[in-house]
Amino acid sequence: MTVIDLKKELAERFREVNGDHPMTEADDTYVSEQFVVLEELCAAHGRDADEVRRLMLERLLPLPGYLRSDGREMVPADLFTLAGEAGGAERLEAWFTAHWADLAVGREEWNAYLSGQYVCLHSVTPEAIQRKGHLTAAVTAAPGEPDAGSAQWSERLHLLIDELDCLEPAFTAYDRLRFGGPTSRDTCIVAMRTRFPRP
Repeated sequence: MTVIDLKKELAERFREVNGDHPMTEADDTYVSEQFVVLEELCAAHGRDADEVRRLMLERLLPLPGYLRSDGREMVPADLFTLAGEAGGAERLEAWFTAHWADLAVGREEWNAYLSGQYVCLHSVTPEAIQRKGHLTAAVTAAPGEPDAGSAQWSERLHLLIDELDCLEPAFTAYDRLRFGGPTSRDTCIVAMRTRFPRP
């Protein structure tokens, strides 16, 4: 299969997962600041971009986080880090899913990781994924706690929000299209800070 065919197949897979939504100039600017072009990352690491595309299509590495409007595949700068820690792309799934006590949950998170949609984290690691899950659940549940509204409660809430804020990037309008609504930053950071401002 030629490079063009692999790029086309990868773009088709990406759209199957994310839908076919337009990338605006603002989206492109955001993505270019947060991510790197696949070919450039591969060149910097002595990797063959064509082989990396194959690994993505074979579900051994995650799909790109974005396709820029010019068709460039945009990936996180640490794309190869987890595979390196696991001892290679072929060992990544077992290494990744082992971070969850419940194998079914581990497999769900592996599938989510492969989708490339973990653009909600500055660095996508099992630990960061688990921490984000804990924080979003705790922030969402906070208004129902018995001491909701108290000074101590507010302090706890804003510590959770601040930590989540450090884990998550800003997102872009394209994300709200592909995810079909507001992002976790919208609901758990911006909205909660507006609803429950610091004393």
